[in-house]
Parts: sequence; C-alpha cells; structure tokens
Amino acid sequence: MHERSSVGELAARIRADLERYSIGEKLPSSRALMERHQVSPVTVSRAIAVLVAEGVVVSRPGAGVFRAEPRRAAAAPQDLSWQEVALSAEAGQPPSRSTDASAVLGALAVPPPDVVDLNSGYLHACLQPERALAAALARAGRRPGAWGRPPVEGLTELRAWFARDIGGDLTGTDVLIAAGGQSALTTALRSLVAPGAPVLVESPTYSGTLAVARAAGLRPVPVPTDRDGVRTDLLADAFAATRARAFVCQPLFQNPTGAVLSSERRREVLRIARAAGAFVVEDDFARRLAHADAPGLPAPLAADDPDGVVVHVRSLTKVTSPSLRVGALTARGPALARLRAVQAVDGFFVPRPLQEATLELVGSPAWARHLRDLALALRERRTAAVTALRRALPHLPEPHVPYGGYHLWLRLLEGTDEQALTAAALRAGVAVTAGRPYFAAEAPAPHLRLSYVCTPGALQVADGIDRLARAHAGLVGAPVESRADGK
Repeated sequence: MHERSSVGELAARIRADLERYSIGEKLPSSRALMERHQVSPVTVSRAIAVLVAEGVVVSRPGAGVFRAEPRRAAAAPQDLSWQEVALSAEAGQPPSRSTDASAVLGALAVPPPDVVDLNSGYLHACLQPERALAAALARAGRRPGAWGRPPVEGLTELRAWFARDIGGDLTGTDVLIAAGGQSALTTALRSLVAPGAPVLVESPTYSGTLAVARAAGLRPVPVPTDRDGVRTDLLADAFAATRARAFVCQPLFQNPTGAVLSSERRREVLRIARAAGAFVVEDDFARRLAHADAPGLPAPLAADDPDGVVVHVRSLTKVTSPSLRVGALTARGPALARLRAVQAVDGFFVPRPLQEATLELVGSPAWARHLRDLALALRERRTAAVTALRRALPHLPEPHVPYGGYHLWLRLLEGTDEQALTAAALRAGVAVTAGRPYFAAEAPAPHLRLSYVCTPGALQVADGIDRLARAHAGLVGAPVESRADGK
C-alpha cells in the first residue's frame, strides 16, 4: 500500500477510536497498533504525528500517547484589514514588491493519495537515494565539529567539489554554498539587478524565476525560445531596448520546454551579454538529470567564461531529495563579493550538518550508482510518457522529447482553456501543471507541463496520461484512444 495512504487510513482509525478513551487516558502502544493494524513502525509514528498536529492526542516521549484535552472554541476573528492598506501603500510606486506565489505553491502541493502526480518536479521516494542519504547523514554527524558554525561561504571541501563538478578553470574560491537552487536564484537576482530594473528571461521560463524576480521588485522581460534555446537575435534586441543588466537562462534541458542551447547560440549568449555589460545567470538545474540514452552534454556556460559574465547556479536537490537543500553559486570579482554579502544577510550560512552530509554523499560509491540508476529510470519514464501521449492524445502536437530533465511540454489546441483542463484532470485523478505561469507576458498558446518523476513507476505515468486524455475528451469532445490492453 502507498505509504501516504497507509498513514491517512491509520490516523483515521485511531481518530475514530478516541471516543473510547477518557481525557488523558493512554492509547495502545506503538507495538500494539502495529500488530492490530498490520502496519510498519514508520506508518504508526507518522499517523501519531498527524494526530498530534491536529491536537487530538499528546505524545510524551518515554511515557506514551494520550488523548488530549479538547481545544477551546476558536476566538472571534481579529480585524486584520489594516494590513491591506499597509501592504499596498506603495502600489503604483516602483518598484512593486507584491508576490504571486501561486505557481510556486502549486508546484509544491501534495495531491491526495489516489491522484497520479504529474505536477511535482521532485523525485518520488522510490527514486531518491534514501539509504545513501541516511548513511551520509549518520557519518556526517560523527565528524569532529559537524555541529559547529561553518564558514559563511561554505565548507572549503564542498566548494572545491562543486568547482570541479562545474569545470573550466573555476576554483573553490569562486563558489558560495547556497541553500538550494531557489535560494541561489533569489540571491543572484537581488544582488545583480536594482529594484525596478528589467531582467531578461527566457519565454517560457521556470515559473519560480518569475516569482523571485517580481518579489524583488524587478520587471521580467521575455525573450522567445525555440528548440535550440533562446533566440539570440532577439536577445540582442532585448538588451538594446531595455538596457537590462542580467539575463536568466537554463541552457540545459530548459524548464519547461526541455530545450538545449545550441553550441552556436552558447557563444552568442556570452558575446551579447559581454557587449551589453550584463550578467548571465545560468540555472544549471538539470545537469545530473540526463537520461541513460542522452548524448554527451555540453559544458556549462560558466566553464567557458574568462570574463566573469556568468553567475552559475547549481543544486543537488532535484537529483536527491527535496530536503537536501544544498547548492552552489559561482561568480568572480566584485559580483562574488556582492553575492556573498546578500546571502549572508539573508540567511547567514547553510547548516553545517547538511554540508557535511553532502560531502559524505558525493564522495561515496553510492553516488555514482544512484546517478546511473536514476538515468535509467528517467529514460524508462520518459519513454512511457511519450508512448502514452501518442496513443491517448494523438490529435495534439507531439512535444519535443528531451534526453534529460523530468518533464514534457505539451502544446494544446488553440482555444483550449488550460485552467479548466487542469481542474478537470484533477477531478479525473491526475495532477498536471498549467502552462500560463511560465510566461512573463501573454502566452502565445495554451500548454501543459507533464512531470514524470513523482510517481512510483512508468505504469503510473501512463495511467496518469490516460486520465488526462479522458479529462481532455470530456472538456473538448476529443476522442479517447483505447489502451492496447483494452482497459
């Protein structure tokens, strides 16, 4: 049984039994609950945690779990309307700092257990190197000084590892350890672009980049892309028209299109930015998400940048676990000093135990094995997704099929209401991502992003796309192709 489903069911059973106990009475032990309900110790502990969070039971370490006192009735809601004025007093005065987090929160939402998740960009638990992570964390905890204060820039050994991993002539002194990719992007944009100024972004682009830019009071200016990455002719025009001082891009397996920046355009991006006196913020989020059948990957832009144009962002979160929020920022010269200062003010430093655990992980034989296994699994799931789309939604344009990353970018027919389709898909039992939040301006066409890494396997990926096809047919009247197995 799916772990989340087991936890929810056990919590419901215990909750239903609570009336049998008086206030303060002790509930059965964890062992008794395991035997009675035939579940694992982890399921019991998580179900109890759910009930503790609800306030219906109290857990006392060493003593047991007890029925809690009923909560008092909620007090009358306070009048907080004054905050609307306080938070909007600067409306119309540049720069606006209003934050639309709907796309980010949507990406972080956990669907119900009976819904196939084709929305999340985080690895399903079965793809995460959980044993290797646990072993790394245990070894890290035994290191001398593991719980002490780390250098603000990060551990010297970890900075050096990231520099070698990125390549070129970077050294550890060019690297700052960051609390994951999103934090690194936030630091980069707040450091390099003045509030109210424009920042160039790919169109479409990662919705989290747009959220970060707008929260910092910046004006995202879209530059169209195609299957070879950003249109460099339009990039030059955009720099000239806006006098922007930064361009944010994902040259490898771009989110959401999956495009890889061509070799000619790679050189052009650096040349154009250097001529404009601007930075390129390279978000290299998918470097370790290449599939088993991927050809050789181009080096990062940062590995071929003698002039300090590129500020490189890299994270290990996507390839390991949502909770291993460890990444790197690279830069040279005054830009590095600015990044260091802003990051220190915002968060001081990344917790040392996480940095030590990361060093243990990437230095172990399990790291290479995990990357090989993940590459194979990604290829299998991508193949299942493409096959299912061709069978179940043959009337839609076939998406570009990248050999890396974790998603497909599906263009819908003109006039399709993508918000209505995502809602219908959720009712049909599959969570997908609407395309509109990936555009800084008006979207040229409706799209969906389909992620295939947060399901237990390829069969669930195909099932999710079958459910999407049924929702699509119900919305627009398109035929649903029957499955080969007749189901």
